[in-house]
Amino acid sequence: MSNSPLSIDGHRLLDRRRFLGDAAGSLSALALSSLLASDGALASGVSRDAPASPTSARSPQSTARAKQVLMIFCSGACSQLDTWDYKPELIAHHDQPLPGDAELVSFQSVAGNLTRSPYTFRPRGECGKWTSDLLPRLGELVDDMCFIHSMTAKSNTHGPGENQMSTGFTLDGFPSIGAWTTYALGSESQDLPAFVAIPDPRGVPQAGPNNWSNGFLPAVFQGTAFSANRPIENIARPETVSRSTDDATRAFVRSLNERHLASFPGDSELAARIASYEMAARLQSSAPEVADLSRESISTLDRYGINDPNTLTAGFGRNCLLARRLLERGVRFVQLFNGAYAMGEGVGNWDGHKQLKSDYDRHGPVLDQPAAALLADLKARGMLEDVLVVWCTEFGRMPVFQKGAQGRDHNPDGFTVWLAGAGVKAPYSYGATDAFGHRAVEKVTTIYDLHATILHLLGLEHTQLTFTHNGSQRRLTDVHGKVLDEILVTG
Repeated sequence: MSNSPLSIDGHRLLDRRRFLGDAAGSLSALALSSLLASDGALASGVSRDAPASPTSARSPQSTARAKQVLMIFCSGACSQLDTWDYKPELIAHHDQPLPGDAELVSFQSVAGNLTRSPYTFRPRGECGKWTSDLLPRLGELVDDMCFIHSMTAKSNTHGPGENQMSTGFTLDGFPSIGAWTTYALGSESQDLPAFVAIPDPRGVPQAGPNNWSNGFLPAVFQGTAFSANRPIENIARPETVSRSTDDATRAFVRSLNERHLASFPGDSELAARIASYEMAARLQSSAPEVADLSRESISTLDRYGINDPNTLTAGFGRNCLLARRLLERGVRFVQLFNGAYAMGEGVGNWDGHKQLKSDYDRHGPVLDQPAAALLADLKARGMLEDVLVVWCTEFGRMPVFQKGAQGRDHNPDGFTVWLAGAGVKAPYSYGATDAFGHRAVEKVTTIYDLHATILHLLGLEHTQLTFTHNGSQRRLTDVHGKVLDEILVTG
């Protein structure tokens, strides 16, 4: 009997070997398609917007001053008047009505009188920048900071305010700046997510995962949320599966995925989903290693406050050290949160409505030592040459106390953000609020401008970084934004 394939009229018939091979491949394709469909990620066509290799590092559009971003987000609206924005006139007019706004009604209630900060301001650093005693260790680092004192926001409500600071829009459903960054640039690390969000040990901010959402970008660009206290869940290999079996299965699935992908060339949605599954597999070894702080020296742990008897300071310190370790390993964008919503107004966050002094006495030390250690550590290791640090909050607070209370109401009309590291002038102060810190009056700045500037430092033109969604060319800065050239290092 001949071993050649049977045929009729020149058409090859299906032999047993081909039948079994095609059946195995078809079943694996069906399984993958089912998995993709369950995630809502089965592409209906070829996307021309999503990169074909989503996790690989990509070149910026122009020369980049920064390669990575660390965003320290103080949720709850940290008061600029009790931290960074020194106002002698507020001290001089303490307990007097706000001129021209005697009947002012703010977000939550009728406003009371002007109220100076309960914290003393003093000059710090070689530049003599005045900052408050609430954050003395961070204050010592003012020579490395570029302050924007004229920031404004579109909302005075926490959820929409967080949304705008993280995504550029007050509404839900838009990609975060971390997702846009990794969509454009990918990551230098192939064993860790390109974008990591580190929630506060006390919980998540009010807008929760919106802050690190991929929105309408492919799912692979969503931030991966984990912390030093809460590692990535469901990542360990089951005890019933040996390492050799796991490795062999993974290799087999990879070969099937590559074969399936080859059948749909250019389908970047499919490529993105497969890449995310492979990343999840690699995280089994890389995530425990990066979160293992026992490899750090005792002196490092002490600097970050990890041995502090205050468990909140120690917990945030561990998260700050985790942030440094992620950046060292090439993670493109790290969003580090200080403050959480679930504990209630002002209790676990910076929302100081009723008792600002007692609330901030708790929150200040939790932020100050660990964040200062992180910034100083990045500088000492030479990492600020490539890492852009952004300290922000969703909006500011009023120069008056609320009537009948001992705290400040919401204020989106003028607050402070600072940057440090790659490409920004330091020490430097840009813009200003009025004499009482109420409204931005000099070089008024928007969150769109901040986002445009961050992207510019990464070598990205904000008007050209777009994604087609529902027939519209969407971008992080909507139809707004200008790069703040004045704060950038020239040459």
